[in-house]
Amino acid sequence: MVLREIEMVDFRNYASQRIELAEGVNVLLGQNGQGKTNAIEAMYVLAMGKSHRTVRDPDLIRRGTSSARVEGVVDRRGRLHQLSLTIGPHGKRALHNAVPVQKMSEFIGCLQAVLFSPEDMQLVHGGPGVRRRFLDMEIGQMQPAYLFHLSRYQRALQQRNALLKQPHVTREDVLAFETQIIDHGAEVVVRRLRFIRHLREIASRVYEIISAGRERFDIGYVWSAGGEAPPPDDKPAVHSAIAAALDARWGADRQLGHTSVGPHRDDLLLYLDGEPAQAFASQGQQRTIALALRLAEIDLLREETGDYPVLLLDDVLSELDDARQRNLVLSMSERVQTVITATSLFGLADRLPQPARLFHVDSGIIQMEG
Repeated sequence: MVLREIEMVDFRNYASQRIELAEGVNVLLGQNGQGKTNAIEAMYVLAMGKSHRTVRDPDLIRRGTSSARVEGVVDRRGRLHQLSLTIGPHGKRALHNAVPVQKMSEFIGCLQAVLFSPEDMQLVHGGPGVRRRFLDMEIGQMQPAYLFHLSRYQRALQQRNALLKQPHVTREDVLAFETQIIDHGAEVVVRRLRFIRHLREIASRVYEIISAGRERFDIGYVWSAGGEAPPPDDKPAVHSAIAAALDARWGADRQLGHTSVGPHRDDLLLYLDGEPAQAFASQGQQRTIALALRLAEIDLLREETGDYPVLLLDDVLSELDDARQRNLVLSMSERVQTVITATSLFGLADRLPQPARLFHVDSGIIQMEG
């Protein structure tokens, strides 16, 4: 999969900007605050339908204008796909080959992208919600059915929680919603466990390459239903465990006024040499963990969809020592289109696996070198 071109209109600090990208490595050069990250964000928005930096869509609209638009041309196995996403003050409008898309879940995945950004450090030292969002976004990009089950689960969860806040609620009042929570929640958990099984294998290998084997990285899943999570292929066991946990926590949930067990309470555990990375990893190690997770997604997407995603690397080299920088660049596959931001080519130009297309970014204007 290749993003041939992207156009940004009234997006962040871009009034109107169109660039054509190379199939290999593309480098956006410029000082901080000029728009490099905004361009990366636009590519991510076109892929995922939302920003990784803000939950408020109006933040993406250039000051003094009423809407923003991001358009792109995606080459998928020789077939061109025209994608367009318009962001207004009251919502979004997506087009695929000039045809309106009714649900954003149908738009997500038309362009597949893997993004590393400074915000990814939160994957290690942030709260469980950050890691759950990572799982939801990445699995959803590969499996649209996951987003269906997740949305149905969340809807039933909201309805159960609303009833739990009522002073005279009975168990019978919530049973219909519990059935949906159990059914869709089991699908969510099983798909997460299967994803983590593959992620663990690939990410640990990528981490070993970047760190030159100095540390051992591992991944686990925190199962809020109690005890060790069932095997990924045993959906009946997951189903039964969620049902039993809801039953056991009924009294506590009624007192709390919300549901205290289920995939919305689970977490992803990250280990370095057998110890929780959140407590023991240095800044460089945390960044290496985040990179290993993101780079592992490339192979996972390839296995699931048959296409390599576009790799977006924003401010990737800072806080990595020289050896980790070198090993990271060497691990970048020539088969994956890459867009990377940097303030200069120092330490980068002689390490790229192939000639790069260079762009200079200055005050919301991007110009290709040469």
